[in-house]
Amino acid sequence: MAFEFITQPIFGAVDFVFLPLINMFGPMIGVFLISAIVAFFITLANKLLVDQDRLQFLQKEMKGFQQEMMAAQKSGDPKAMAEAQKKQAEFMDLQKEMMTNSFKPMIVTMIPILFIFWWMSAEPAISKLVIELPSFVFYVLLVPLFHMFYHQSPGVPYMAIEWLGWYILCSFGMSLLFRKFMGLKTGNI
Repeated sequence: MAFEFITQPIFGAVDFVFLPLINMFGPMIGVFLISAIVAFFITLANKLLVDQDRLQFLQKEMKGFQQEMMAAQKSGDPKAMAEAQKKQAEFMDLQKEMMTNSFKPMIVTMIPILFIFWWMSAEPAISKLVIELPSFVFYVLLVPLFHMFYHQSPGVPYMAIEWLGWYILCSFGMSLLFRKFMGLKTGNI
């Protein structure tokens, strides 16, 4: 198959990089380290490809426009509504620029991440990983986000997450940490 011709060298490279981590530290720590590495490279791509100051300026402008539009709607003043609608085109341009800037890192990182996920789902040591958490830890950390990535064995007081839930949990935490250390601006204004 032509597709195997393409994926074979890529899987070999991924094996070369990540399999020693799995063998050395075990699947649980290995998935954590893989998620940390991927989160680091995604954050680095964001730092290098997105003008953070411009992004923050655009977010402030959009927030100001939204507040102005809400105030005009609440007032019911036709003049204020007409003025806000005139600014709509400018708002759309700002929104387009913001989305374009946000998509740059995704375009660069998406294909490698898909191959890594594909490799992880095919790697038996990872794909069979199940991490049992005491119920109170599960409810504190996971209930709002991970309903699709856990299961509970009947009669066992533990909840379990599989490799993808563990990856997402680790990746989320590491991304926040790397964003903080690299000085990336968050979406909060």
